[in-house]
Amino acid sequence: MRAHPYHRSVSLHLYDTATRTTREFHPSRDGVASIYVCGATVQGPPHVGHVRSGLNFDVLRRWLQHSGYDVRLIRNVTDIEDKILTKAAEAGRPWWEWAATYERAFESAYDRLGCLPPSATPRATGHITQMVELITRLIERGHAYAAGGDVYFSVASFAQQYGRLSGQRPEEVQQGEGALAGKRDPRDFTLWKAAKPGEPSWPTPWGEGRPGWHLECSAMATTYLGGEFDIHGGGLDLVFPHHENERAQSAAAGDGFARYWMHNAWVTASGEKMSKSLGNTLTIESLLQRVRPAELRYYLVTPHYRSTVEFSDAGMDEAIATYRRIESFLRRVVQRTGHVGYGTVPGEFAAAMDDDLSTPQAIAAVHTIVREGNTALDEGDDAAAREAAASVRTMTDLFGLDPLSEQWSEETGTGDAAHRALKQLVDNLLEQRQKARAERDFATADLVRDRLLEAGVAVEDTPDGPMWTLKDG
Repeated sequence: MRAHPYHRSVSLHLYDTATRTTREFHPSRDGVASIYVCGATVQGPPHVGHVRSGLNFDVLRRWLQHSGYDVRLIRNVTDIEDKILTKAAEAGRPWWEWAATYERAFESAYDRLGCLPPSATPRATGHITQMVELITRLIERGHAYAAGGDVYFSVASFAQQYGRLSGQRPEEVQQGEGALAGKRDPRDFTLWKAAKPGEPSWPTPWGEGRPGWHLECSAMATTYLGGEFDIHGGGLDLVFPHHENERAQSAAAGDGFARYWMHNAWVTASGEKMSKSLGNTLTIESLLQRVRPAELRYYLVTPHYRSTVEFSDAGMDEAIATYRRIESFLRRVVQRTGHVGYGTVPGEFAAAMDDDLSTPQAIAAVHTIVREGNTALDEGDDAAAREAAASVRTMTDLFGLDPLSEQWSEETGTGDAAHRALKQLVDNLLEQRQKARAERDFATADLVRDRLLEAGVAVEDTPDGPMWTLKDG
């Protein structure tokens, strides 16, 4: 992410799931913003529903950094869990190799879609010691108990606070774990699972076993961010039971834990939450064979993070066309005036982002400046156009979408390294095309354009002459 003119957001407000209100953001440490995002359970290839959370919190991170905060963002990897063991066994592969394979797939997807690297990416299996310590604290405080090698959290011991995040009534809680031997109360949830034949296990005071899912995140979050940190994020589907149980066990152990809870909405297909069990997944790999990464990112980050995205080809096509209008404007300015740097953020954009990351209103401010910049170009006001373009670069960079950035310019033909030779070749062909058009030899002009298109180069005729971009796939 590029450095921008300093802007301190003194009035950032975020919707807090726990209080069901939009609250002014006050970090636990002045000048530092700490964020824990529930990352992938690496059981299979990533789809758009998986990566939306990573993208949304990447935008939050960028805005906080632009606002002057030193951001510490932790995004974990759940590399030991029932589904991973089941799928690996079905495929006849070691569980650790299966998890590592899909961890790489997730990291590749985040990278290709322009996410800034987290401050750390802890794996659950690397933090067993911290999990055992957390269980020990809970048992000593009377909030957990061992039974036959398993360890459970006692919901009744924390009933006055349990359910405050999700709105669940403690007397009506169902953990979805089924009836397990040794449970004193069906509402209790598993902290540690006794070893089973053929499964990985680690030694503990209660016997060999492996951690429960909820325990993992509490241990990792506090290891890297301390007993109290600012923001805990994740998908809406994690509010219960995962985040409710995280909050309960952490608070019961004496940690302040998260000050704000933020949850992004789902990506749906045919009105249903996208999940592997429904069979309606759209993998990142398959989508990036059809659209460019920046276009997919635009489609997923411009809706408000708390609004559901109903995935459709029509919606994707509209996003692609809209993003390309931004690209086209910036390329016109570069072609007309040369290099464009970064500029200021309009007040409308900043106000929208400070209002619980209201990205639809913020991106509307971008398109307003694009229209004004195009008008300036048409009127020959190059200075105004450059100023508009600089502002657009800054705003789109805060979305991770600056078309002239190093990552995305390599896709659009604006890069300085690998595209130099290509630019010279394409520009020579476009000169031939322009000459043919001037001589009214439209057959030759169309042939040049079609051959470029076959090679993956799209040509757009503008008032400033032809401009070209690389088409993905």
